[in-house]
Amino acid sequence: MELIVGQKVAYPNQGVCMVEDIEKKKIGGNSMSFYALRVLSDNSTIFVPTDNVEAVGLRPIITEKQLESLMNNLEKDFEDVSSDWKVRSREFNEKLQSGDVFEAADVLKKLTFLSSEKKLSFREQSLMEKAKFLIVSEVTNAGLAKEAKFSEKIDKLIEHACDKHLDTQPSVMSATNH
Repeated sequence: MELIVGQKVAYPNQGVCMVEDIEKKKIGGNSMSFYALRVLSDNSTIFVPTDNVEAVGLRPIITEKQLESLMNNLEKDFEDVSSDWKVRSREFNEKLQSGDVFEAADVLKKLTFLSSEKKLSFREQSLMEKAKFLIVSEVTNAGLAKEAKFSEKIDKLIEHACDKHLDTQPSVMSATNH
């Protein structure tokens, strides 16, 4: 994937970045090209070799059509949540590190559901906040929604998804309430 200066991209587990420059650097005697990416949430800079864009998981930010699909997905029921915190943690980390906004939505739904059943651990609470941040920042940086309204909309959609899940799996979390 060829990136251009000024383009916004999604960087896995970091959020939205702006391509600020394409630089050549000498590394071990070899000349390499890098994209200089500004992380919009914290203003840090990440250098990604131009040859490694796909391997790193950089992708264009969400489109309007993808947003429609995301909104539908946020409201849908979801697979059961593992009662084993180690399995959940690994699954949620992998999904957030994939850089896929739909995977982040799945993490957000499942952790929101869990939070209604029990107090989340600090780690799970952080993952839930990270998932929501990744979704909201991508959609708002794409210019497809205003942050406050979109955040409220997500909360309502996920509430519907959790209600649907509770209707289909009313005793899912009983094993984790010990």
